[in-house]
Amino acid sequence: MDPVLAARELVAERHPRARAAFLGGSVLTPRRTPLSDLDVVVLLADGADPYRESLRFAGWPAELFVHTRDSWEGYVGREILERRSPLLFMCAAGTLLVDRDGVGAGLQEYARRLVAKGPPRVTAAELDDRRYPLTDLLDDLVGCGDPGERLFIVTEVARRTAEFALLAEGAWLGGGKWLSRRLAEARPGLPERLTAAVRAALDGDTDALVALAEEVLAPAGGRLWAGYRRQGVTGR
Repeated sequence: MDPVLAARELVAERHPRARAAFLGGSVLTPRRTPLSDLDVVVLLADGADPYRESLRFAGWPAELFVHTRDSWEGYVGREILERRSPLLFMCAAGTLLVDRDGVGAGLQEYARRLVAKGPPRVTAAELDDRRYPLTDLLDDLVGCGDPGERLFIVTEVARRTAEFALLAEGAWLGGGKWLSRRLAEARPGLPERLTAAVRAALDGDTDALVALAEEVLAPAGGRLWAGYRRQGVTGR
């Protein structure tokens, strides 16, 4: 079944009184795979309990993200502070399936404005808090002689390098495949370079990955280890 039709029927069956509903995610794009699921955001009347559920419907794996307007605002607000909001993007870039009273169109326009505004500005202290662990990992990587340990160091260096590049650009973060996609939007060509460097590092040649991480760190001051300090919180 067509994904939009399937998602619309799913909403009609599970929440026939929904105020609004959206279908988002990769299933609407050329990146769709045989394992892509239906990411469906449903907006209910005030007073309903928000929940998330995974299920199968009409041959599709599906995930329901059910909210009221207030709970949507709360979840999105917290996600924005983390600079990564799947819920926001599902509504901003998704297909509007149901719109009983105009709230769906209004919410989608609001979501698009929030996406365009971008995440909160990153502070110098936050960048330092990212520079320090990445520097430490680079030292571990260069000194590593164990292939098993190298696997996990390399993957962590790759993730942190990608996230640092996005933070430095003031771009939205992402997880999994969306980290690569956000990186490709903000820094075209960098995902390919990072992929090649990771492959070489897994085979024991870490030079390219170290150089790429240092290139990403450079605009923020480069590596940071000696002199880094954060005050702890005393408890009772």
